[in-house]
Formats: sequence, C-alpha cells, structure tokens
Amino acid sequence: MSVELKQQKLKVSNMAEHLIGSEIIKLANEVNELIKKGEPIANLTIGDFDPSVFPIPALLRDEIIKAYMEGHTNYPVANGMPDLRKQVSSFIKRFQNLDYSADEVLIAGGARPVIYGIYSTIIDPGDKVVYPVPSWNNNHYCHLMQANGVAVEVFPENNFMPTADNLRPHLKDARLLALCSPQNPTGTVMSEEQLRAICELVIEENNTRNADEKPLYIMYDQIYSALTFGDNKHYDPVSLYPELRPYTIFVDGLSKSIAATGIRVGWAFGPATIIDKMKSILSHIGAWSPKAEQIASARFMANHQEFDKYIDSFKKDVFERLEAFYQGFQSMSSLGVNCIAPMAAIYLTVQFDIKGKTTSSGKVLSTSEDITEFILNEAKMAVVPFSAFGAAKDSTWYRLSVGTCKTDNIPVMMTALKNALSSLK
Repeated sequence: MSVELKQQKLKVSNMAEHLIGSEIIKLANEVNELIKKGEPIANLTIGDFDPSVFPIPALLRDEIIKAYMEGHTNYPVANGMPDLRKQVSSFIKRFQNLDYSADEVLIAGGARPVIYGIYSTIIDPGDKVVYPVPSWNNNHYCHLMQANGVAVEVFPENNFMPTADNLRPHLKDARLLALCSPQNPTGTVMSEEQLRAICELVIEENNTRNADEKPLYIMYDQIYSALTFGDNKHYDPVSLYPELRPYTIFVDGLSKSIAATGIRVGWAFGPATIIDKMKSILSHIGAWSPKAEQIASARFMANHQEFDKYIDSFKKDVFERLEAFYQGFQSMSSLGVNCIAPMAAIYLTVQFDIKGKTTSSGKVLSTSEDITEFILNEAKMAVVPFSAFGAAKDSTWYRLSVGTCKTDNIPVMMTALKNALSSLK
C-alpha cells in the first residue's frame, strides 16, 4: 500500500474529524487572497486591529521592551504574575465596583484559553450549554467538549440580545449559560432590564436543584466592556444579583479595550474553586500569557492616568468610524439597507435586504451567499454574515468591524456600496 493511500486511511478522533474551522478566519483568508491579487477590497471582516491605524499605548509598548531587556523570558507563574493579578483585582474594583481578590483571578494568553478553560472545568460530555445566536464560537467550544449545545436564535427587535423569554424554555437541566455583552458580532449591549430578567431565571433554576446537583453557571464574556458609547452602559450579573457570585465566571482582558490583540493578556475571575481548576487545566496545555507582556501590562494598568487617557481617545476614534458607517448606511435605507445604531465594541450590525433583486448581469440574488458575493465583488466590501455566528443560513444580517479602517476611506466605501446597490433591479 502506498504512503499516500495509508495516509488517506488514517483515522482521527470523532471530535477532530467533525470540527469546523473558524468561518470568519476562512472568509478573511479568501478576502486576503483577493487583496494579494490586486483587488481593492475593504476588508471589514476580522475583529482585530491594524497597528498602523490603532497602535497599542506607547507606554505599554515601552514597558514590554523594558521587560524583555530585564530578562523576563522564562515561564510565568501558572495562574499569572502576582503583580498583574493584583492590578486586575484593582481594575475590577475600579470599573465594576466588585471585590475579587488576586487569588480569584486567572491570567491566560487572551480570552480564548479562558473560555476553553471554563468549558473544560464545567462541562462533561452530553451536558447542556445554552447560548444565543448570533454569538462568537460557542458552537465550536460545545463541539470541543462534546456538549449538547442549544443555540437560541435572537432577533433585531431586541438588538440581537437574548431576553428571558428567549431563554426560559431551555434552562432546565442546563449546566452553562454563555452570555456576552457587549456582544460579538452585533456591537450591542444588554440592558439592565434584560440582564436582570435573565439573572432571575438562573436564580430560579438553581433554587430547584438539589445540593448534590451541578448548578447552572453563567459564563459572562465582557471583553468589550470598556468600549461602550453614549448613554449605553455595561451591566453584569454579580453587580445586579450578588447571590450569583458563586455561579458566575467572567471573561475579560486587554485584547480589545486597548487594541492589544497580539499581546495576549486575558483573564477570568470568579469563584476560587472554579478558577483553581481552570488554572490546572490551562497549565497542562501551556496557555500562559508571555511573562514580559504580563509584567508590562501590570505596570501599564497601574498608571491610571495613562490607561484612562488611552481608553478615552481610543473610544472616540472607534465611535467616529462606527458612526460614519451608520450614517452612510442610513442614507441607503431605500436601497434595502438597515442598520442598528452603534452601541459598543468595534462592530456594527447591518442588513442587506436585497434577496430577490437582480444584478446587471442578470443573476438573481437568491441566497445569503449570493448577497455576500455581490457585496464583495461589486461593492468591494468584505463583511461577515451572521450565519457564520450560528444564525439562520438565510439571514441577511452582517457584522462589520472597524479595527482596520481609516476614517478617510469610509466615504469611498459608501459610494462604492451605493453604486452597487443602485445597479440592482
């Protein structure tokens, strides 16, 4: 038997065999290939930052260099460098008025390992995980854990955020409720009223369980919490209902709030028993944040004046771009474009309600894939369909990210989009 044939017959685990790669990264790679071929594509797909547009804080950059020059190139402490965990504890107190000690904080290489650690700690194969869609990657984490993922579709009338009525039928016997606010992909936030009603459901469900049963936990991803705009505010379960503290594990970090996605400093905080188990799991897979970056981040976070100054400027620049896109889309409402006003994060939710329209070449836009292809090829704009985040395949809603966008380029993008949409019949 040839080597090639033997390789074709090799078997892997059922989990690995059926694991789907990131749809967002796949789309971004396709777009990048077009760009390499000379296509003038506005790539608004990835939730990342162009460092030439959004550089990290200068002080953080200098502290990283300094930490490497000081020789901090060996392993960090397994649960995170003590100074950084202390700064995170202070950060939580300063921004959320919650008291979590440094021992209730776990540092990791960004939010992804933290989320993996939460799933690994709480979920056994077959356990039920409830999450709204569209949302980021919960379907994949459920697959990795061989969990019973229950995707609950949510809708634009509630800014694509879940309500208690959406979730109520699904929480019995669930082990984890995965929530994210501000939300990726929508750039919207959960109101205090919405979150209170959901928290009351969780409390009610846990009150029905015996002491020897696993409770219903909440994973609360607030990685974008620093980036709220206008009158929109960030709320969290424990601030609203302190009795949820034993059941809530938070996901947070510096990645999005200061454009530092490549620095890989994320953290979880929650009950010490959960955090300790997560530490053990992540230690076995070496999901640490680099030591020098941890030391530098602690020093930067300790300088409240510089931190707040950067955040204020950063938020202004992000909102300026989101608002420019929003106003541009609003002007195209007669062409089938709908948009939710920017509320938070680096994303805008936009609908291209053009299914059934005919292009100048005679092609009828029959599917969401047709719309995505049309926007990409005719308007030279790359955005991510909500179907990539678990929404219905026929959804005509999209995520737009401004992390790589220059303000001066937005009018050109809007003109190209308007011309493309105007050509439809």
